[in-house]
Amino acid sequence: MGSHTHHRIRSLAKAAALAAAAALVAACAACGSGDVGDGRSSGTPAQEARTGVIDVVASVNQWGSLAAEIGGKDVKVTSVLSSTGVDAHDFEPKTSDLAGLSKAEIVVANGAGYDTWATKSRGPDSTLVSAAQIVGAMDGDNPHLWFSKDARAGMAKELADAFSKARPKKRKAFAARLKAWQSREKGLDARMKDFADTHKDLTYGATETVVYYLMSDMSFEDVTPKGYTQAVSNGGEVAPADLQTFRTLIERKRLDVLVNNTQEASDATNMLTGAAGRSDVPVVDVSEQMPKKYDTLVDWIGALADGIFTAVDPDYGKDGTADGCTADGTGSDGTGTDGASDGDGEEGGTGKTTCDASGDGSDSDSDGGSGSSGSASSDGVNTGEASDDGTGAAQPDPGK
Repeated sequence: MGSHTHHRIRSLAKAAALAAAAALVAACAACGSGDVGDGRSSGTPAQEARTGVIDVVASVNQWGSLAAEIGGKDVKVTSVLSSTGVDAHDFEPKTSDLAGLSKAEIVVANGAGYDTWATKSRGPDSTLVSAAQIVGAMDGDNPHLWFSKDARAGMAKELADAFSKARPKKRKAFAARLKAWQSREKGLDARMKDFADTHKDLTYGATETVVYYLMSDMSFEDVTPKGYTQAVSNGGEVAPADLQTFRTLIERKRLDVLVNNTQEASDATNMLTGAAGRSDVPVVDVSEQMPKKYDTLVDWIGALADGIFTAVDPDYGKDGTADGCTADGTGSDGTGTDGASDGDGEEGGTGKTTCDASGDGSDSDSDGGSGSSGSASSDGVNTGEASDDGTGAAQPDPGK
């Protein structure tokens, strides 16, 4: 499960986009399944007759935050899994979580085997927006799709489409928020490209495959031993020989940075991070779920990227704020986040972006990480509610 999977998913994403366009031209009647991302209609007649705020339940807060950005005050988003202190792959939702999924008008899922419980629990009249369906990822592919720029872009567009079909009168507002999000995502892409263009032939190792897509977007080469990666991806024990090979790579400084998934800690990962510390190999901690200190997906991934930039090159960006990032949340093209909150599609409002940080998993919910969010907010401040500014976008590969 390497680069060939990554290229296959990119091709499938393009094919899916063409299929979706053909479906729109055909103007097919509402299909009963209500799935989005596979070229079929996103709703039923019962849904299309609804008014008011759209009830959205997301399996994970990464995608929930994006839904809140695109939906603004016109959606109420609840994210089931939001804690960085639990193992996401072994997460079991509460009965109340499953009940919320069954009643939601729109369910937002990751797919690729990451959150099967979410897709199985949705109601028969709900619309499903699935990242895996959008990019063509399957069970067994790397499921950490929110770190892929292709997947983020696809999800943002599909969410805007699903919301527009659910509330046609709000179509302009959803389109305005999508446009604002795309502007911020474009700024993030520019920052990553600038770093890649000025830092060639960089390598990394990872204690788990969580950041495969992000590192690929920044043109890093993964030198993690294949035996180690395969064992971790399959949830098995790493062979002593593979662990020793990885440790030797670190001690000989054959990689520029070690990325550590804080939600998948073990004796093996502790040994590897310890070896990196003793060998002066920088370690960047990441989590699978978005830490609560970040308001948007772009804020979080931008902070992660900045942390990686600084780990590899401490002097990078010292002449000011990081390329494409300013203190007030505007993108490199000067376009701010979107405050559209009505049907006229006007853009306004300001947001913020955090370009200082590591994006590590420092927060933890006492309830095991389920049931975050509430009604929408239009001030751009994350209070556990859906924000009404604008931002978000993705790409895929190996294991879980």
